[in-house]
Amino acid sequence: MQLGEANAASGMAVHDDCKLKFLELKAKRTYRFIVYKIEEKQKQVVVEKVGEPTQSYEDFTACLPANECRYAVYDFDFLTAENVPKSRIFFVAWSPDTSRVRNKMIYASSKDRFKRELDGIQIELQATDASEMDLDVFKSRAN
Repeated sequence: MQLGEANAASGMAVHDDCKLKFLELKAKRTYRFIVYKIEEKQKQVVVEKVGEPTQSYEDFTACLPANECRYAVYDFDFLTAENVPKSRIFFVAWSPDTSRVRNKMIYASSKDRFKRELDGIQIELQATDASEMDLDVFKSRAN
């Protein structure tokens, strides 16, 4: 039975808005971050929340639920060792230890297909708690 659930889960559709908002983040920097959610009943990935360019990393992490999985994209600005401003687009697979097993399975089985829809992801992070995606992790992975 569980195998069937995983196969059904990997057949998630991706709402057009997911790609459109990502392109706006990538090309126009319209957003600082996008949080995506799988709607199990509709069997599709949808945009749950977008963050304005002025919003902070703390605003981003506050949007991730403590006990449910999400996908997210974060546009991370940083300075290189030579003081050159740069940015990297991170894909975050948020899968907290406290989320339900079925929830984790659905997100895990759909992740690669969903990520392929977002052309321009530079770095992927998988996190099961806040410490695995704190600002220092972003900084060390961005360089």
